[in-house]
Amino acid sequence: MGFPEDHLIPLVDEGLGNSAYLVDLGDGRALAVDASRDLRALRAAAERRGLTVAYAADTHLHADFLSGAVQLGHDHGATILASAAGLRAFDHQGLTDGDEVDLGGLTLRALATPGHTDEHLSFLLLDGGRELGVFTGGSLIVNSAARTDLLGADRTEELARAQYYSLKRLTALLDETAVWPTHGAGSFCSAPPGSERTTTIGVQKQANPLLAVTDEDTFVRQLTASLGSYPAYFDRLGEVNRRGPAVVTGTPLLTELSVERVRAFVADGGHVVDVRPAADYAAGHIPGSLSIPLRGQFATWLGWLLPDTAPLVFVTADGQDLGEIVWQAYKIGYERLAGRLDGGMDAWTAAGHRLATTAFVTADRADGRPYVDVRQESEFTAGHVPGAFHIELGGLAHVAADAPEGAVVACGHGERAMTAASLLERAGHTDVAVLDGGPADYAAAHGEQLVQGTGDTRS
Repeated sequence: MGFPEDHLIPLVDEGLGNSAYLVDLGDGRALAVDASRDLRALRAAAERRGLTVAYAADTHLHADFLSGAVQLGHDHGATILASAAGLRAFDHQGLTDGDEVDLGGLTLRALATPGHTDEHLSFLLLDGGRELGVFTGGSLIVNSAARTDLLGADRTEELARAQYYSLKRLTALLDETAVWPTHGAGSFCSAPPGSERTTTIGVQKQANPLLAVTDEDTFVRQLTASLGSYPAYFDRLGEVNRRGPAVVTGTPLLTELSVERVRAFVADGGHVVDVRPAADYAAGHIPGSLSIPLRGQFATWLGWLLPDTAPLVFVTADGQDLGEIVWQAYKIGYERLAGRLDGGMDAWTAAGHRLATTAFVTADRADGRPYVDVRQESEFTAGHVPGAFHIELGGLAHVAADAPEGAVVACGHGERAMTAASLLERAGHTDVAVLDGGPADYAAAHGEQLVQGTGDTRS
């Protein structure tokens, strides 16, 4: 019999593609594993069950989000469990391979599983001698293994080899042992992501193509060949997590800013981030503002496209969740949130300031324009419009001059394409249009078939 399902509460961040876990230890206490700094869902789950977080375990120094362990230590008195090799600069219980922590009936055993990072641990949850499940973090994930290039290109192969042996170690566990990874579908730490969030050792032995590889060199080639680009902020957060994110006191709020204060922030090097839906941005926006529609992936594109060192001013639509803006920014270390434009675009126009617009066109109205596809390479190669130019959104700002003039910019639906158009407009491009739809819509409207392969790549 496995661990009772109602005692394990997965907390999925669809935007970052990660899962944290809250484990009900059965006595009013809980274990949190790989909790992010955005603790809203975890707090709600704990409150529903009357739980206090007694332990906060981190499998590794996360690159894609700030850990919530320090905050849980502050708020709940939680003991922080993490690898001693991570040299974290705050109070924690440093664990090495084989160390065990008595959770009060259950036991957590640390397993050294380097690869995703040097100091990576997996945590095996035991009931006596019975293996209930293993929190694998960024080691074994559903149908793959997490990427090994986050410490630099010169370490990628070395860490991929370490990952090979870590997976061998994990698959020596019993087949019925549950596998609870942190990284999953949608995570840029996955390589590539799968669709399911959890699995078992036995299922992975049958389904994971990397586990079917019989030799180390082939494993390294297959894993490293699947590594795409990742957000720029990943290069900063590991060290912030090692030092320990600052404790957040109270609820951060967005200050209401007048039009003139917004203009002053921009003049002083700040950035205007327009979080309204793509169609609203297209209809009228502040010239030079960056469109990042508020949705699950907001933090990814904020952290990829803007620095964390400049003030950010937000333009919002009526009814948008301001707390979502704040917490998505805070969970990746973006805290210089100057505020939001009071009164929105109506206030901007009432003050007599100019609006910019962007054409947002359906596929049948995109004739005669160069087609620029800003999706990730894996999406592009899986199927794209014949003759499309490929420039990944994450790298667009660096090669904006290479983008053809008068292009129709496209992604899968239109949100990333509107972000791309705003970057191109900031770089001086005019007559940019955005496709309201994706490549399949365009191909159908023009009697074409999508093609596979790399095509004309400018990223």
